Amino acid sequence: MTRFIIYLALPLFLFNACRKNTEVAMVDPVTYNSDWTESTHGNVTPNYDVVFPQEAVNKIEIVIGNANWTTIRNNMKTLYGTDFGVNAGGPPGGPGGGFSSTEPDYVEVTLTFNGKTWKNVGFRLKGNSSLTSAWRSGIYKLPFRLNMDKYEDQYTGITNQHFYGFEELSFSPGFKDQSLIREKTAADIFRMAGVPAPRTAFYRVYVDIGSGLKYWGVYCNVEIPDDNMIKDQFGEESGNMYKPESQFSSFVMSQFEKKNNETAANYTDVQQFISRLSATTRTTDPAKWRSDLEAVFNMEHFTRYLAVNNAIVNWDTYGVMAHNYYLYNHTTKHLVWIPWDNNEALSKSPGITGTSGGTGPGSNAISLSMNEVTSAWPLLRYTADDAVYMQQYKNHLKTFNTTVFSQAAMDALIDKNYALVSPFAIGADGEQSGYTYLTSSSSFTAEKQNLKTHISNRKALINTYVP
Repeated sequence: MTRFIIYLALPLFLFNACRKNTEVAMVDPVTYNSDWTESTHGNVTPNYDVVFPQEAVNKIEIVIGNANWTTIRNNMKTLYGTDFGVNAGGPPGGPGGGFSSTEPDYVEVTLTFNGKTWKNVGFRLKGNSSLTSAWRSGIYKLPFRLNMDKYEDQYTGITNQHFYGFEELSFSPGFKDQSLIREKTAADIFRMAGVPAPRTAFYRVYVDIGSGLKYWGVYCNVEIPDDNMIKDQFGEESGNMYKPESQFSSFVMSQFEKKNNETAANYTDVQQFISRLSATTRTTDPAKWRSDLEAVFNMEHFTRYLAVNNAIVNWDTYGVMAHNYYLYNHTTKHLVWIPWDNNEALSKSPGITGTSGGTGPGSNAISLSMNEVTSAWPLLRYTADDAVYMQQYKNHLKTFNTTVFSQAAMDALIDKNYALVSPFAIGADGEQSGYTYLTSSSSFTAEKQNLKTHISNRKALINTYVP
């Protein structure tokens, strides 16, 4: 036994020594990857041109295998109370087909891209309504995430394994989107308007769950904010990153999931933000209230984000649902708002004023004036109540509408994204029944004009509200 341990130790030592400074094929005593190079598989500067191309649609192949697919099914039955394709009823939040507060488990898969292979990659399903709906309906176009070095402790040969510098990838399937381009288009618009947002790109995804590769359809690869985005767009990454599920009425630690610095139980930044947001000086001394708030939270950035969000209409976020946003505590810019999960953006068209209530999520997206927002959403309510912040919001709204949100620019963006995905959405190489959310080819085709009409209608409303 002693000889066997020594025999393995020497190749492993040589493997790690070589891998640090060379770009050659690597051999691991447990898992062998003949095409490993640091530039493709290592923890290097992320290659955005390869991972998030803007002029092409990438293709990836994922081998899950029958055993791991069975593991996924068993895990989902535990979390959601139903097997794949079993349309069980039940209230959200528990077994029987509702949401689960627990993320699905990871399984090991093999990923192939551009003739190269990544082994022992972590794969898990993700999402709330998009996941439960697809799972219960038996639609294989499931939302998922990949973690390239999830199993590095088990397989030393994949230590720091990345995908062209990216550790994690998130794939959105275009749930409830007959155009398949909303996720990407909304993120493009945010960045065009000066609001940092994840980069996105279209992918053709093929998956083998035990019976050979099947086309799962067109996905949008969405950059995960806590991976490389912060360093790329903010120039740093040391501050706290949160993915909250909070309305900001009070601080509840469990509502502020930390995506970094987990070992340091320091939530002072968000605690101060919530405390100052609801301070009595808001009504007794508004100038002091604004000064104190801006010392911990970037309100100028938030009002810019809010103007864009309300202009395009993106209801599935703060103000209607307490999720789908990140907060990053920047060294000098303080807590900065980052939009996330835009697959249902550019839909619905609330007016200049609105009414509170509704029959369900998204039934009443937020109006331009936000008059209907209640104190249950204090960040929006107090922004609308403060004359300085409301004017700041209106200024951003008008600037956005007259520059970035021009009809010509938006039509061109929609046409470009449609041209990219159309060959892989409909037709001979398009999505197939059981692997798509499209109701028909004509519904996909018609949605392009629907998006353009939506923008035209929104522009008219904004011109009336802030002439």
